[in-house]
Amino acid sequence: MGAGAVVAGSHNEGYLQFIDPARTWYNNKRIIKLNAWIVLLLITASTNGYDGSLMNSFQSLPLWKSYFGQPHGGKLGLLNAIQNIGSLAAYPFAPYLSDGLGRRRTIWIGATIMIVGVAIQSASQNLGMFIAARFLIGFGLTFASNSAPMLVTELSYPLYRAQLTALYNSLWYSGNIIASWTTFGTEFIPNNWAWRIPSILQGLPSVLQFFLVLWVPESPRWLVSKGHESRALQTLAYYHADGDETDPLVLYEFNEIKAGIELDRTVAANVGWKSLYRTPGNRKRMTIIIAIAFFSQWSGNGLVSYYLNAVFDTIGITNTTIQLLITGILAIWNLFWAAGASFLVERLGRRFLFLTSASGMLVFFVFQTVCSARFAVTGNPATAHAVIAFIFLFYASYDLAFTPLIVAYTVEILPYNLRAKGFNVFNFTISLALIFNQYVNPVALGKLGWKYYIVYCCWLAFELVFLYFFIVETKNLSLEETSALFDGEDATRAMHNAVTEVRHDDLHDEKGSSTYTPTNELKA
Repeated sequence: MGAGAVVAGSHNEGYLQFIDPARTWYNNKRIIKLNAWIVLLLITASTNGYDGSLMNSFQSLPLWKSYFGQPHGGKLGLLNAIQNIGSLAAYPFAPYLSDGLGRRRTIWIGATIMIVGVAIQSASQNLGMFIAARFLIGFGLTFASNSAPMLVTELSYPLYRAQLTALYNSLWYSGNIIASWTTFGTEFIPNNWAWRIPSILQGLPSVLQFFLVLWVPESPRWLVSKGHESRALQTLAYYHADGDETDPLVLYEFNEIKAGIELDRTVAANVGWKSLYRTPGNRKRMTIIIAIAFFSQWSGNGLVSYYLNAVFDTIGITNTTIQLLITGILAIWNLFWAAGASFLVERLGRRFLFLTSASGMLVFFVFQTVCSARFAVTGNPATAHAVIAFIFLFYASYDLAFTPLIVAYTVEILPYNLRAKGFNVFNFTISLALIFNQYVNPVALGKLGWKYYIVYCCWLAFELVFLYFFIVETKNLSLEETSALFDGEDATRAMHNAVTEVRHDDLHDEKGSSTYTPTNELKA
């Protein structure tokens, strides 16, 4: 079948016109197998979520605080920030490994480093060991988290790409839940295993990836970029069409990938770091990406994510068991809303979710501020309970977009040749925002109390206005179609023409058998 037949339908329909309705995630063995591999990639976010909750929970454990000399102020800020400092140290290398060695090998390297870090953290005898271990965990996490979501979005069956990529960051809360409830249970252990056990469990996702991730199929887009076009076609055919290399969907995907990468290299000149801001389309991409990265950490959620116990103190909730219980329930609540929103991204669209999320956060954070102020004046326990209620409602709003979409939206609006570098900038921005939060929030809360919330109320209003004017709708588009959307009509037309001109007789440009198995992929 020639490529002309592949693109014969309306271009606006994109890949949807080639989807076989009989081929779904629950009745096709190869899509089920593919999704199982993708779950192994998704748990990378669980490691990150586990760490965020772990430090929050440790700060409520008297044994942990006593063992490490009651850390507070700048020392507590360093303990929370050191993981992100480790991440910063790895950022110069992560995109080169992702693009050079491949997505899955980079994940394996990151998992290996994190296993070493978790081992040192769990065996820590002093504060210095604990800090060094958290640096290593952050260093390894950068490699894994740079490649994992890109591999998810580049490998997924196209009908489920957006949902699975959105689910990636939503599973941050799965790690959050495990850490919260593990620490809640080990609180009653009368020795240092109360904090060593939760620390050991942090390494479980990395151990699974260490043994299994090299069996995951490599990204077809990475394979095409390295000249392995036959392997890319075979991978797409094996997982997306039961091995049929002439399937219309497979040919459409393959031709579009080839055309998109070639367009990036020539027409759009999307290579190198300077290309991140060289064209109007790329400048718009990076403006959105950097903004949503900051917004994801500077929306008031940082107060809860890392300093929930300090927030509790400002409203009179000081019992350790109650603090850990609320933390654990909040994690389950967050996962429910974030996962639910992940499955609605193609139905409701990105703009709707972002704007609804920002509006809800603004309203409920204002109410939280008012109730915190009332508690400070009156000491009425009812207002403290209202603060907790508004924290839950605030997070339900946050989870509509800023949990599922920040990663998914970032990787889908970046063209292939800039994806690793642009996503690295996204992660770098988050680390900067987190380091600022982790040093400033405890100091500001200590000095200003509830008045510090007013800063975030003003910032949330700015976020809503920014999102209204800048977020571009991308639902029901392939990665290459989304990429062309940002580069104007000329790029869209060039992309369409390039796909049309690719011929099926150009596909087998490598020697060797076209028979594909996962074992062949691993050896390659």
